[in-house]
Amino acid sequence: MSVIEATAGKPGYLEEKAPLHANGMAVLILNILLMGGALALFILSIPYLDSGALTAPRIALVAGSLLYLALIGPFVFAGLKILNPNEALVLTLFGTYHGSLKKPGFYFINPFVSAMNPAATRDAAAAAGNAAKAEGNQAQKPSSGSISFKPAKTLSLKAMTLNNDRQKINDALGNPIIIGIVVIWKVVNTAKAVFSVDNYMEYLSIQCDSALRNIVRLYPYDSTDEEQEKSLRGSSQELADKLKYEIQTKADIAGIEILEARITHLSYAPEIAAAMLQRQQASAVIAARQMIVEGAVGMVQMALEKLNEQNIVSLDEERKAAMVSNLLVVLCSGKDPQPIVNSGSIY
Repeated sequence: MSVIEATAGKPGYLEEKAPLHANGMAVLILNILLMGGALALFILSIPYLDSGALTAPRIALVAGSLLYLALIGPFVFAGLKILNPNEALVLTLFGTYHGSLKKPGFYFINPFVSAMNPAATRDAAAAAGNAAKAEGNQAQKPSSGSISFKPAKTLSLKAMTLNNDRQKINDALGNPIIIGIVVIWKVVNTAKAVFSVDNYMEYLSIQCDSALRNIVRLYPYDSTDEEQEKSLRGSSQELADKLKYEIQTKADIAGIEILEARITHLSYAPEIAAAMLQRQQASAVIAARQMIVEGAVGMVQMALEKLNEQNIVSLDEERKAAMVSNLLVVLCSGKDPQPIVNSGSIY
């Protein structure tokens, strides 16, 4: 059960509801027929206007046909809405929540309702402001036309990607690191997305940054094999699960479901990157030397055992020590050995 499902029915939970609606195609055809009938009735009444033989019922029919042609018919067309797949309309009627349309189709709804999408309205206003600023900076250049920004009234129900800027955060050891994440999300409660927060996209972006800081400060960047400590570089799946849960607890109020959260970039900050690279190189050299020494000791032991088993040569303790020393030098050296012919004796 998701966090959003668990909060359903609790106080403060804004339930979605479907508004009153009708088949848009049927209303469209009926309205066209009625407007055609009103026009025909008005045309047929023109001879009576010239003759002056209008009675009260005929005056009422003419006035009704004119009213339908000029006001009611066009007003009915304003209630026709087309909804594409994975889109939703959040409707308000005189300041109250009227309902949400989420299934694709052609609908007729109350013409007095209005669609709400504060995030799209604010994004369109910001884009218009940026365009006006850019136009002011390039006032000397001839303009070929004006750009208009019309905010979208529909909410997208598709899975969307949020990729915030990379952040500099201190890990559990206090080392500054540069980290970036990508979050896959979608809107599941349109009423909460529109009415519970000011701008659900901006709200999600801020909560992602906050959750990332809370999680990163609990882990070091890296850990050694001996410590077996969880780290940002080695515990990517656990980190992704914790990020997803942390962001979901914050995004529930906005009616958003977090599908996935993953780290896209992880590195040391530039001011300590060189020092950490030297540290990693030193650790790698030490680990390699330890492995070489362990292998060399095993090879020396095997050589001595083979010599004793096959009685090839009898060595006292002093000769064994000299042989072990020479073998270790040859095996542990980083360069090719230079053979030396000894014509004397060690005694």
